Amino acid sequence: MEELNLFEKMGDWKRTSYCGELTAADIGKNACLMGWVQRRRDHGGLIFIDLRDRAGIMQLVFSPESQGNVHEAAHGLRSEFVVAVKGSVRRRPEGTANPNLSTGQVEMDVQEIRILNDSEPLPFMIEDDSDVAETTRLKYRYLDLRRPSLQNKLVLRHKVSMATRNYLADNGFIEVETPVLTKSTPEGARDFLVPSRLSPGHFFALPQSPQLFKQILMVAGMDRYFQVVKCFRDEDLRADRQPEFTQIDAEMSFVDREDVISVMEGLIIKIFSEAGLTVNPPFPRLTYAEAVGRFGVDNPDVRFGLELVDLTKALAGSGFKVFNDAASKGGVVKAICVSGGASFSRKDLDDLTGIAASFGAKGLAWVKVTEEGWQSPIAKFLLDDEKNAITSATGAKVGDLLLFAADKAAVANTVLGRLRLNIGGRLGLIPKDELKFVWVTDFPMFDYDETEKRHVAVHHPFTAPMDEDLELMDTAPLQVRAKAYDLVLNGSEIGGGSIRIHRSDIQEKVFAMLGIQKEEAMERFGFLLEALSFGTPPHGGIAFGLDRIMSIITKSDSIRDVIAFPKTQKGADLMTDAPSVVDQKQLDELFVRVAKKV
Repeated sequence: MEELNLFEKMGDWKRTSYCGELTAADIGKNACLMGWVQRRRDHGGLIFIDLRDRAGIMQLVFSPESQGNVHEAAHGLRSEFVVAVKGSVRRRPEGTANPNLSTGQVEMDVQEIRILNDSEPLPFMIEDDSDVAETTRLKYRYLDLRRPSLQNKLVLRHKVSMATRNYLADNGFIEVETPVLTKSTPEGARDFLVPSRLSPGHFFALPQSPQLFKQILMVAGMDRYFQVVKCFRDEDLRADRQPEFTQIDAEMSFVDREDVISVMEGLIIKIFSEAGLTVNPPFPRLTYAEAVGRFGVDNPDVRFGLELVDLTKALAGSGFKVFNDAASKGGVVKAICVSGGASFSRKDLDDLTGIAASFGAKGLAWVKVTEEGWQSPIAKFLLDDEKNAITSATGAKVGDLLLFAADKAAVANTVLGRLRLNIGGRLGLIPKDELKFVWVTDFPMFDYDETEKRHVAVHHPFTAPMDEDLELMDTAPLQVRAKAYDLVLNGSEIGGGSIRIHRSDIQEKVFAMLGIQKEEAMERFGFLLEALSFGTPPHGGIAFGLDRIMSIITKSDSIRDVIAFPKTQKGADLMTDAPSVVDQKQLDELFVRVAKKV
């Protein structure tokens, strides 16, 4: 390449079109394109180059009859060389059109070329169907992001973000940026801490959400706030989690739950319409008790049936001791009926038993309904009346499989809920192209942490209790319901919110219920309690997980595929090699000393 001396500057050349924009309407026009060499094909004297940019691919043709060294330059092109070309757009010869490309009817007859840069040999091909380890893709993320599928996802994410901003602005919301360096108020996930150089021994925290700031904006009279905001949580990661993630955050004054839900359903319609998807409000509702009772989880996938059936009353006094003990000691007996499940092998049942055990089950009772009767180790313990009651309640028929859980309600529901999802996937019961939204409401206000021996907030400690349940705070706190609501899509929680506490006395009471006494509450949340004492309006809001929404819309396997520069499941950035060791001088300035590992 040095001998040909082909590397040139763009000079006065100006791009006239994107590669993916030219169509039959442009035949006969001259154009200037710039992009990357996707592939080169030599056909006798003719050389064909697929030139790629963000908009798509354009076929270039280099003829031996071209003036100057244009044809010679094409011989030296390799994958991912950066070039600029000038030429005329013409129709492709008959029989050579490519229906898979938007530019498939045309090609460019190249008259001039400038090679702007070359490329090292690639660690993987820049193609959507390249089978490449994710670690390699993340290390060379700048190459991975050249793939059209990832670029299209980021373009769609941009459109969704813009549609969100426009919709909320049209509905009276004001976008306000809240601090990234803030106070650590540990409650739930761990904070990312930032040491202060100017205040030795003191730390900022990166926000897990803008929760308190958006409430204070309501105190300030901003009325309606929103933000597309980065949040940070130092927690163990799963496929659907990142240490830094993006929320669509919103808050409204002088509203109740119905006001928030109405506005936010409109936002969801707008977001999904950007992706060409139609959703039909109003979305159905389930209370927390209904969701857990029928589906075993508080984020139910309602695209398929296989609902839990409560058999506790029917099996009270059962001859099967496991059922009787659960029913008589305040637990529950529940079942799911798997249509056609009698064909499950012993290995299948062992696998399901293992899954049940991983969620706390002591075992898994099962029954195969066959022409010859019930096949099951527990069949001999059940009376005919009990079998009839089970059959009637579950609708079981010949060829079906019954799976039972008998335990505390929380365990039994969780076990069957997880089995339901596993079996739904295993049997192909879940429609892949269907979008099913459901609001889950009336969550418990508190749960009890057996390890810490104290009450904890199910959502967060700023969620308001139901007005009618206030009197239960002292006598039956686990029966208090919260003014909380989650939006669930296809079994994934994509948003969660609540009406907030707007009175300082109730907020202090909730803190006390959580074991946060007045002195500690003032130390951690004094600014909020003080703000609440200056005429705070009733208010509420919600936060949607933008990464998760985008992964569902684009049918991505992981939210890492809809984030430009994601972290691994160990929280590392393989491209920049972060986190990394820092200079001792930096640590000294921050008065930080790194402890040796024990």
